[in-house]
Amino acid sequence: MPSVTLSDDLAYAVSFPAPPRRVVSLVPSITEALAATCPERLVGATDWCTHPSNLAVQRVRGTKNPDRAAIAALRPDLVVANKEENRELDVQRLRADGIRVWVTDIETVPGALDSLERLFVDVLDVDTPGWLSAAREEWAGPMPEPARDVAIAIWRDPWMAVGRDTFTGDVVARLGWRNVLAGSSDRYPHVDLPDLDRDGLIVLLPDEPYVFTADDGPEAFTRARTALVSGRLLTWYGPSLVGAWTVLTAAVQG
Repeated sequence: MPSVTLSDDLAYAVSFPAPPRRVVSLVPSITEALAATCPERLVGATDWCTHPSNLAVQRVRGTKNPDRAAIAALRPDLVVANKEENRELDVQRLRADGIRVWVTDIETVPGALDSLERLFVDVLDVDTPGWLSAAREEWAGPMPEPARDVAIAIWRDPWMAVGRDTFTGDVVARLGWRNVLAGSSDRYPHVDLPDLDRDGLIVLLPDEPYVFTADDGPEAFTRARTALVSGRLLTWYGPSLVGAWTVLTAAVQG
């Protein structure tokens, strides 16, 4: 690939004299995608990058407080960030340090797959990953009519849930579920427990960011039905999308 200038998801122009060979990822989903596609290029990731489980790269602290000195010491050709996962201030500081940063902005399943395909094909100059093609096939098709009402809890004490304009909201909509908080003015609103605990509602209890378990979460509900689900399948974009439709659908059957 000759020298090119490309615009990231936020329309910021990034110049590449050659395809990046040393990449630091500040996004757990994208870390997993890089490790599955071109692991030899991934040299750094955050402490929250838990997949694959055997990932052996330099850790650069968290998504909200990356260690800029540790990142610079890795001499990356590119740092990959995300509008929601990472702070704009950290992106600006990394760029001020002379480090290329590519920022993704993902709110839907198709948008995630398009963004990742641009990253791999246009920026990294690799072929479209097989997992990405499989995910497109799995999640293709028109948006179904909602057949179930759900709420997606993300925290308790205080209770919080998924609201409007989120990747998770798009995932559940494509599963044929209606997020009852999709009309909220906030993307992650605080909610009163009685507003969730009502007949006809299924409350999804993922294991991240709050770790809901069989002993911590379901006992709070007496009227709504609950379903413990993988937070990764609800919130991560990348290889985790392959098979997620089947697993999530099975979790709320009955």
